[in-house]
Formats: sequence, structure tokens, C-alpha cells
Amino acid sequence: MLSLVAGVLTLAMGMPIVFVLGLVAAVYLYTRDLPFVLLAQRMFVGLDSFVLLAIPFYVLMGNIMTQGKVADALIAWAKTIVGRIRGGLAVVNILVSVVFAGISGSASADTSAFATLLIPPMDKEKYDRPFSCAVTISSSIIAPIIPPSIIMVVYAVVAEQSIAALFLAGVIPGLLMGGADIVIALWISYRRKYSRADRRATLGEIFTQTKDAFLALLAPGIILGGILTGVMTPTEAGIVAVAYSLFLSMAYYRALHLRDLPEILWQTLLISAAAYLLVGMSAISAWALAAEQLPQAIAAFILSITDSKVLILIAINVMLLVVGCLMEAIVAIILFVPIFLPLVVSLGVDPVHFGLIVCVNLAIGLITPPVGGCLFICCAVTKTPMDVIVRATVPFLVANIVVLMAMTFMPDLVMWLPRLALR
Repeated sequence: MLSLVAGVLTLAMGMPIVFVLGLVAAVYLYTRDLPFVLLAQRMFVGLDSFVLLAIPFYVLMGNIMTQGKVADALIAWAKTIVGRIRGGLAVVNILVSVVFAGISGSASADTSAFATLLIPPMDKEKYDRPFSCAVTISSSIIAPIIPPSIIMVVYAVVAEQSIAALFLAGVIPGLLMGGADIVIALWISYRRKYSRADRRATLGEIFTQTKDAFLALLAPGIILGGILTGVMTPTEAGIVAVAYSLFLSMAYYRALHLRDLPEILWQTLLISAAAYLLVGMSAISAWALAAEQLPQAIAAFILSITDSKVLILIAINVMLLVVGCLMEAIVAIILFVPIFLPLVVSLGVDPVHFGLIVCVNLAIGLITPPVGGCLFICCAVTKTPMDVIVRATVPFLVANIVVLMAMTFMPDLVMWLPRLALR
């Protein structure tokens, strides 16, 4: 109880959650008269996984591709495909986010890049600024779902599941989320009579832009292909992807120079260190919860209320949506997956399927206040008030929740591709 009070008070005071977790664990050890050396030991155990080495390489690849103007080539390609449609720039924004998701794996990187690159042109074409922001942040949450995905790597470690299976399971839900966003964007664009390109792109223009973007489109295939064929581990695939992104940005697009690398490496270091600190601190708290047998108590409590699989999955989705609004995704995965995973497995839910349920819920939290990271980034970049963006995001939020419910109760949407490729 004292640990819980300490956690609530420090969160209310505005202390970063990573330190809150460490403080809660320290209070728990003190109240149980356990040695404080357990803090360091459990943190090391939480980080002692070869798979976690993949995180900095995926982050580095995304940073190189973002700085290397790869996004510019993808935007030009998407414009030639859908520019003639009314609201075409909004669709371009979503399409590029879907493709870029396979490169960055980070919703924050996606929002940062496209809030800068695409919102000014949308302003010039007379799109409402709140709508432009809503399209940008709503499509950015596809990044943690379509592989590679940092939060899927963390889930794979916590749940002891195959990264290859999780990556494949994310493809169809990610595409469905992108499709749902496109439907909403087109509906709003036609209602508001937004602009479209004056002419259709010629076959020659489509060929040229596709050729220029092809190597960028190939990047996700290198990671997935290497992992699925067994040629590379996820970490080795990340290393190869970094080498490929360097070649692409420096030799092919010639938009990145050696002088740019120190800053890129520094940003990668900061992001990766923050992720590892969150993993380590969360592992301590997760150990304390397990020691107190809280997962078993919660599972028993839920089952004492109902044994309906449908009701339990709805309740878990609601809880995860709330958690996603309040907590970092990595922390939420490490704290809550050990609680809910045994329960859903006992109901016949595949752990890989549940992993996608968790990741989509927490990704949706990135565009919902009060902690939505993508919201804050877009507000900072565009100088647009948060409440205005939140209101404009509602139709996209509803569409993504519909996709979440569909994949929750239609597991084949998630499991078809892993079963096909890994059988």
C-alpha cells in the first residue's frame, strides 16, 4: 500500500514515470525488508536479453532515413498515385505513413517528419490546419504496428514470443488502420470540397517516381525477409538495415553527409537509453507485482465476475485504452502483459494475437490526452492548440477503435499471415 501511495503522489507531483517506477520499487523493498541490491539485480535481469539489442539499430535506421530525405521520395511517389483524388494530399499523408512505418517503427519519428514536410503544403492547398494535424498524428500510430516495431520487440521479450510472428501479425492490422484513416480522410475531404491535382500523372511520371522510391520501399523487406528466412536474427537484421539505409541516404539519394552522423548517433543514443531505462525500471516493478502474486489475484477476480471470453476481452481493451492514455507503451507492456497474458491464454487467445491487441491499444494512446506523445509533438511543430487537434482527431480515433475491435474478435485478421509464413 505504501508503494502505491508513493507512486500516486510522485506522479501527481509531475515526476517522470521512469523515476516513479524506481521509487515505488525502492519503497517496496524497504517495506519488505529486502536488500536494495535487488534494484540493480532485477534491472539487469530485465535488460539481459539479446533481442533488446535490436532497438538502437531500428531507431538508428529510422533516424538515418528521416534525415536522408527518403521521406521526400516517398511523398513524391504517393502524389503521383493519388494526387488527382479530392483530398489527395491527406491520402498522400496516410500512404506515406504506412510505408514509412516499415522504416522508422516509431510514431514519434513519423509525426515529427510529416508534421514538418506535409502540413505546410496542406495549408497551401487550403486544408483546415486541425484536419491536417489529425491526419498526420492518426496515421503516425501505424508505425508501431507495421514492422519493424520497438514495442513489439519489448512484448516479444516479456511474453517470450517470436519477433518474426509478431512482425508478420502486425502487417494486416496496420494496413486496415491505414485504410480506415483513408476512408475518413476522403469522407471529410469530399464534404469540405478540398482541392485535388489539376491533372493525372502520366505513366512515365508514375514509373519515374516509383523507380526513385523503390529502394526506400525495399527497406522493410530486408528486415522481414532476413528474419523469416532464418538468415538473420532480429538484431542482425537491424544492423543490415542500418548499413542499407546509410547506402541509400548517402550514395543513392545523396542527401546525408558524414558531418550529419554525429548528431544522428547522438539522437539515437538518447532515444535508446531512454527506452532501456524504461525497460529496466519497469522490470523491477513487474518483479514486485509478480512477487505479490498480483497477476493471479486480478485474473481470479475477473473470472469470479464473468467467464465470458467476449466480455473479458472488451474489459481488457477498455483498460488498455485507458492505460495508453496515461502511460508510456514500454512501461505498460512490461507491467500489464504479465497480468493479462495468463488470463487470455487460459481463454484460448494466442499470445501473438494478444500482442497485437496490446500494441494497437497502446498505439492509440499516442494520440489521446493527457500523455499522447504524438499530440504534443504535432502541437509543438505546428503551434496548434491541443484541444483543437483533439476534436479533429475524433473521427480517426473512432475508426481505429473499430479496427481494434475487429482484430480482437476476428483473430484470423492477425494470425493468417504468421500461420501462412511460419507453418
